[in-house]
Amino acid sequence: MAHRLFCQDNPNALALEAQVVDARPGAVLFDWSPFFPGGGGQLADRGGIAWHGGTAAVTGFFAEGEDLWHAIDTDEEIHGTVHLAVDRSFRHEMCQLHTLAHIANALVFEAFDGALLTGAQLGDNGTLRVDFDLPGADNAHLRALEGPLNEAIAQNLGINTFYMPWDEANACEGMFRSKAVAPPRLDDDTVRIVEIAGLDRQACGGTHVGHTGEIPAVKVLKVENKGRHNRRLRLGLEGR
Repeated sequence: MAHRLFCQDNPNALALEAQVVDARPGAVLFDWSPFFPGGGGQLADRGGIAWHGGTAAVTGFFAEGEDLWHAIDTDEEIHGTVHLAVDRSFRHEMCQLHTLAHIANALVFEAFDGALLTGAQLGDNGTLRVDFDLPGADNAHLRALEGPLNEAIAQNLGINTFYMPWDEANACEGMFRSKAVAPPRLDDDTVRIVEIAGLDRQACGGTHVGHTGEIPAVKVLKVENKGRHNRRLRLGLEGR
């Protein structure tokens, strides 16, 4: 079971005041946090914290039981009220790339008879890769997706999230797109769904833009064969 993250229901709240629940050298546990800790191919948020005695950068996250600790670049033990701030530009680029991955996934799912995702990774340089189970696929057909990708972006489709009972979502064809990994069942027995209006619905825990028009034009950088079954599609944001 997993818990809902604050950022999943409050994606625009990138700064807030929090209370220190526990601390140790190099790590702090807060009562709440705007940070996305990474997962599903999306990189963790970057940002920092400030308190009466100083500032520190957030360098990572780790879980202990149900607690999500923030690693920081100081050994000073912090207490009291702290200001947490997510790096806005980096979060926004992750949102752009993750939504782009969903658009690519939707187009491949439709064009290649329900082909499933076998892997994904967002980069910190305006690029991403998505891998699909596509034995025998024509790589030229994948390269030709650049046009439809940019058409979906230009349509400025709205994006929203909601929660469904996990079993109900699992019974819907195409709601779970990964060949190997199922999305986490939340502690209220639901799963988070990301919907791109008129184009796609699938389970996902990551962060996304509000409309596809927030994504710059994209290029298909490369199509690669990765073994007998996998095809890797590398995409990049123009201007990065």
